[in-house]
Amino acid sequence: MILYPAIDLKDGQCVRVLHGVLDTATVFNTSPADQARQWANAGFPWIHVVDLNGAVEGKAVNADAVEAILEAVSVPVQLGGGIRTLADMERWIDKGVSRVILGTVAVREPQIVVEAARRWPEQIAVSVDVRGGKVAVQGWTEDSDLDAVTVAKRFEDAGVAALIITDIERDGALTGFNVDVFGAMADAVDIPVIAAGGLASVADIEKLRARKGRPIAGAVLGRALYTGAIQPGEAIKAAA
Repeated sequence: MILYPAIDLKDGQCVRVLHGVLDTATVFNTSPADQARQWANAGFPWIHVVDLNGAVEGKAVNADAVEAILEAVSVPVQLGGGIRTLADMERWIDKGVSRVILGTVAVREPQIVVEAARRWPEQIAVSVDVRGGKVAVQGWTEDSDLDAVTVAKRFEDAGVAALIITDIERDGALTGFNVDVFGAMADAVDIPVIAAGGLASVADIEKLRARKGRPIAGAVLGRALYTGAIQPGEAIKAAA
């Protein structure tokens, strides 16, 4: 299982929010590049970056911070938030992003995701953000009428590298993973599933690995990592 420490960007800073609400942001580092170096030096093999402002506005807002992260580390970076067009994707891939994460566009214009996966094999991921059983869009400010499996199955044979499934109602709340939610998705599709939202302890990582059925490919680590509830070495050992 691959662990992805999260760097959520708001107004150029590294923050954590509760349930995706920007007004709840807590600043953990004013230098996202420095934070990226910390996670890379701790041994994490990937970094998960989200432009929170960009997700709401539908365009890159924290581009300078993202570029600083890309310059600061050599480990691969996956980036989401406000990426809506093929031109957006190409620009970030050219700048060194290893994997682009598409959420809103995957719900509203799925054909763009299919074309992107054809152009950039293994460099496109789909973010499926679930609240109340339905997929949320536009930085989680709007709900669609689609369930998570319906959205995910659109891309079953498209060559998408991963599905990042976020449990919005647990995100940032340190309430523990809902393993059944992630497991159901992993069993429903052939695309590798990355779990996000609610991770509170190393025990959550162990539960993901221990579940029966198709393995969960990865997990995003957020607030628990920043508060010290999870130590990087322990998490990496548990995932190995």
